[in-house]
Amino acid sequence: MTITDQGFDMTSERDTCDDLLLDNQACFALHSTSLMMTKVYKPLLQALGLTYPQYLAMMVLWEKDGLTVGEISTKLLTDPGSLTPLLKRLEGEGLLSRTRSRDDERVVIVELTAKGRELKERAQTVPQCILGASGFSIERLQNLQTELQALRSNLQQTLT
Repeated sequence: MTITDQGFDMTSERDTCDDLLLDNQACFALHSTSLMMTKVYKPLLQALGLTYPQYLAMMVLWEKDGLTVGEISTKLLTDPGSLTPLLKRLEGEGLLSRTRSRDDERVVIVELTAKGRELKERAQTVPQCILGASGFSIERLQNLQTELQALRSNLQQTLT
């Protein structure tokens, strides 16, 4: 299968000599920035006893408690099967509980415990630390986030 089989328009008038240079790739800029972002988060989250993926799951639940594993998975753009071990670890830490739905045993509902809700208070400083580390103003960072969300949406549309 070629890229053109995916429906991407590969026609261009420009010179393609530099197309495969690593530093000219948006994908590498995003990937390497993601790696750096995760490294900046690491000590902040270690102080909370969380990994970065666990932090993302907790943020989803801090935003809206009592979601199903499927709903959390959808929000995080991940597979429910890969999310389950992460949720089990958080449950083992006493931060959340997982219970099967009475209506459908296949559905698992995830709820924060008191300890999980308390952790939100301790996590309140994380976004400000990340803002400071970025060297950006809040407005510039919000604009970047908006652009990245639009890019993600466009990329998702090419997969459907």
